[in-house]
Amino acid sequence: MIDHYDWAGGREAMLRFGPAGGPVVVAALPLFEEANRTRSFVVTILRLLAARGIAGALPDLPGQGESLVPTHGSSLLKMQDGFNFACDRFDREGRPCYALGLRSGALLDALAPVAGRWHLAPQDGAQLLRELSRIKQAELGGEPLGDSWYLGGHLPTDAGAPPVEIAGTLIAPGLLSALRIQTPFHAPGTPRRVVRLASDPGPADRKIEGSPLWRRAEPDNDPVLAALLADDLAAWIRTCES
Repeated sequence: MIDHYDWAGGREAMLRFGPAGGPVVVAALPLFEEANRTRSFVVTILRLLAARGIAGALPDLPGQGESLVPTHGSSLLKMQDGFNFACDRFDREGRPCYALGLRSGALLDALAPVAGRWHLAPQDGAQLLRELSRIKQAELGGEPLGDSWYLGGHLPTDAGAPPVEIAGTLIAPGLLSALRIQTPFHAPGTPRRVVRLASDPGPADRKIEGSPLWRRAEPDNDPVLAALLADDLAAWIRTCES
């Protein structure tokens, strides 16, 4: 079902799945997923959760998906605020929210009133910034970049700084600067589960065999992996709710 949520900057679309009561999994896609490499995969997970009796939602955050806010007009705080308002809609109905953060999407649930956080292959902001810097360096023919190449001589807080184009996407320099210190949020007393692929050396509560869809050149899906992850997420939520 296509729905919406309101936030301080306007109204954004939100896909809804599953029952009208009980806990809700609210998903955050990786930042700058203009190629939509993981959207189908996350939608598949949410549909499988719905088949297991757990509701899900995939909001378009400010500057992502079909949002009316352009990517270069958004910021990390606006995206976090949008996710907060999407979760708050269910929280006001008395329904516990669980955040599903994929890759850098795990950076977006810090402000949200969630009962737990389930992160798949979480990535901190510095890691994402290094990836974006490598992409930009390749676009410039391998020309070395300085530590703050995206600022172009402007201060990090300078609203007049022009956006930076990376792989065809215009991004605000302030957003890139904010990534340097951003890490996935872990609030004391709030459950957090980290799942990674077996090839990922990072720490995790569980590792699962599978291929990283976010590394592929084109959007793809993996229903078998999605089913394994939906089972893990559903079991974890039921444990949290018991």
